[in-house]
Amino acid sequence: MFDYFLIIAQGIPTSLLLTFVSLVVAFFMALGLTYLLSLGGKCVKLMVKSYLTLFTGTPLLVQFFLIYSGPGQFEWITNSPLWALLSNAWFCAMLTLALNSAAYSTLLFHGAVKAIPKGQWESCASLGLSQLQTLKILIPYALKRALPSYSNEIILVFKGTSLASTITILDIMGYARQLYGTEYDALTIYGLAGAIYLVITGIATLLLRKLERKVLAFERLETEKAT
Repeated sequence: MFDYFLIIAQGIPTSLLLTFVSLVVAFFMALGLTYLLSLGGKCVKLMVKSYLTLFTGTPLLVQFFLIYSGPGQFEWITNSPLWALLSNAWFCAMLTLALNSAAYSTLLFHGAVKAIPKGQWESCASLGLSQLQTLKILIPYALKRALPSYSNEIILVFKGTSLASTITILDIMGYARQLYGTEYDALTIYGLAGAIYLVITGIATLLLRKLERKVLAFERLETEKAT
């Protein structure tokens, strides 16, 4: 069992790196899309909502296959400089996770923006601030409010990396699948893989909860002042 663990554990750095890069890309995409949903015209909002519907309404596994295998069917893509990226399994896995996470994160961020009290919008308007200037001030406040929900999204992205093994990525599940192909000990091998995911998500959850308490400390102070 220890030998199995050492083999499967080789995929931990890949899974963590894939999670980190995907989340960074998704976060900045979600911020941009949140601005577009708040300030854009009807056509822009329709395009953003179509993207959100597409990536939140279809299974992540299907998205992996389409992004990894789909572009190769178009000759103009295979003959373009983009093919150097789109033929790379790691890049396709990162892109899939980022696009998927950006869609869900945009829903979280935009919901947090809409939940900002009307008085704060009116205060900014009374100071003569434009909508864009107002958003620049209020979005950081909204992001703090969205942190508890966004923490769950971080965990989901990490667990979603397990599907990257279906497109040849040797992450935690990739090594587990490879090991099962030679040992056929499903209960032990996949049980160990599941235990590794459980431990990492448990540690991440504890760290994120501590971060939430620190970031949302201002709410407790406001409540204490109000009482």
